[in-house]
Amino acid sequence: MIELEGLTKRYGEKVAVNNLTFTVRPGIVTGFLGPNGAGKSTTMRMILGLDRPTAGDVRIDGKHYDQLRDPLTYIGALLEAKGVHPGRSAHNHLLCLAQSNGIPRQRVREVLDTVGLTAVAKKKAKGFSLGMGQRLGIAAALLGDPRILMFDEPVNGLDPEGIHWIRNLMKSLAAQGRTVFVSSHLMSEMALTADHLVVIGQGRLLADTSMADFIAQNSRAYVRVRTPQRERLLDVLRGAGITVVENGNGTLEVDGGKPERIGELAAQHQIVLHELSPQQASLEEAFMQLTAESVEYHAHTGPAPAAQWGEGWRRG
Repeated sequence: MIELEGLTKRYGEKVAVNNLTFTVRPGIVTGFLGPNGAGKSTTMRMILGLDRPTAGDVRIDGKHYDQLRDPLTYIGALLEAKGVHPGRSAHNHLLCLAQSNGIPRQRVREVLDTVGLTAVAKKKAKGFSLGMGQRLGIAAALLGDPRILMFDEPVNGLDPEGIHWIRNLMKSLAAQGRTVFVSSHLMSEMALTADHLVVIGQGRLLADTSMADFIAQNSRAYVRVRTPQRERLLDVLRGAGITVVENGNGTLEVDGGKPERIGELAAQHQIVLHELSPQQASLEEAFMQLTAESVEYHAHTGPAPAAQWGEGWRRG
């Protein structure tokens, strides 16, 4: 379990992390979301003792990271997959980590096999692709067979097979009762992986809730209906006190009505339905809705005005 209490980090006048309090619990995959610059990486670095908090506290199974003996056996983390000596082989990189943490040598072979790098175990890391480097970083996180796993952008550089593999791996680890904390900008992947969400913006906690509740609380749910008898259905639904929004594409959007109730009303009045489908926003849409006021870097579509390019810019 990871416990944060009032965790704060300042860099001069800049507040990167602002009074964060939440708990990452075992047995589920907890997603860690936020816009760029929200403070996610800084928070993860403080959990691992790489950055010292300005205020507050963070504990791993009740201890500070620097109190852990053989820390890789408590918590495994992937923060920067390229943090490997380029002249060292995958095998020797993991062996050094194992020897410094009291981990049996045979464990190196096991994790190399788990992440699919056995065939390149003796190859130097400088020749690794981005995806291979990512797999090596995951192997290092798994090396100590820890009860807590923390991953920052774990699917970065992985192909579709690799993404499917890491998704199932994280779910499997959580199913074993381990604590799994994962940060990612890929909302579609997070929606398939995480059970619980912690969302921050500008260093502050915005949400700490289940995936289902997060989407429900930050989006609009409605029932989409198509019928060749629109006017009759409108009269029936409004007569039943059900709010209906007419769309220009010929569909109706029904707020606050269950599909079963709508179907029953249509049947009672012999109204033909061509579509009756409940609609729920995606995780991405709910995330954008919640964090709209917390985005620090806004991009804009279309070409930038010529005046913004500086004196050295000339038209071709």
